[in-house]
Formats: sequence, structure tokens, C-alpha cells
Amino acid sequence: QVQLVESGGGLVQAGGSLRLSCAASGRTFSDYGMGWFRQAPGKEREFVSAITRGTGSPLYGVAVKGRSLISRDNAKNTVYLQMNSLRPEDTAVYYCAAAPLVGPQASLYDYWGQGTQVTVSS
Repeated sequence: QVQLVESGGGLVQAGGSLRLSCAASGRTFSDYGMGWFRQAPGKEREFVSAITRGTGSPLYGVAVKGRSLISRDNAKNTVYLQMNSLRPEDTAVYYCAAAPLVGPQASLYDYWGQGTQVTVSS
């Protein structure tokens, strides 16, 4: 089992920045790719970003590409999502997820965190 705990969400004005963190425990962190998804009220869960195990190659969803940076620190068992130029439409619960192989499909991921709320005011 892998336990994932997100943090760093909050209320921010449009144009601002946030850095989300996801701390993992339970299995060897470096064996897993990590992903971020988000879900706004009444909408489906949406892929935000992912980072592979090994090379740490990033993937970004269309909605955040160019405004976000994903990174991981294997020594700290943590993955980060830096989000810049935030917009009201970025408001959602952001979830961290883990899988050996990552991609934009939520079904790839074996483990999920409880989520952290991000609210962007206009």
C-alpha cells in the first residue's frame, strides 16, 4: 500500500501561485510515477500533470501546460506541483495519485490521496 497526503491548497487571487505537495509513504517512492488530477464541482476528474519514475519526465494536461511545473524529491518521498498564473477555472480539489506507469488516464493509478482544495478568486 501507498499512502498519499496532499497539502498546500488554499485561497489565492487570480494571477497568483501555489505549490502543492504530496507526501508518500508505505512503499519505495522511486518505484512509482506520480500524478495530479483535479475535480471541480459537477465536473469529471481531470488530468493535471504527472511525472515518471526513473527519469522524472513530466507530462502536463492542456489546461495547465505552460503555467505549471511538476517535480519530485525521492529523498523526501514527495512530489510537488507549482502552479502559476492561476485562474478562477483552476478552482477544484486537487488529488495526488501513484502508479508504476503514469499517463493522463485516472484508471492507471493504483493509489490516491484525499485531495486538497484550491480556490482561485477573481
